[in-house]
Amino acid sequence: MKTVFALVFSALLASSAHAAPFEKGDPAKGKALHDKSCTSCHVGMFGGDGSKMYTRADHKTKTAQQLAARISGCNANTGAGWFPEDEAHVAAFLNQQYYKFK
Repeated sequence: MKTVFALVFSALLASSAHAAPFEKGDPAKGKALHDKSCTSCHVGMFGGDGSKMYTRADHKTKTAQQLAARISGCNANTGAGWFPEDEAHVAAFLNQQYYKFK
């Protein structure tokens, strides 16, 4: 019985370790939220279309967890009013478009 439990637990652990970050997020919904609430601020900070926020050499976001925390912080600081699922959508979009965290 212990062997069966250990095998099942190992399989679950392995599958979660390989799950894509933000898999519950919808990148299309995230793009719409991002374009509505983020772009104008990022354009003001970096010019152009604001994408330099994500592509600059000295960007501070190095992990999926940092990306999620940064999105949550921006949500709170700007008063965007997003729910956690909205933050997941934006994270899925940014990860797909720029970061490529696995």
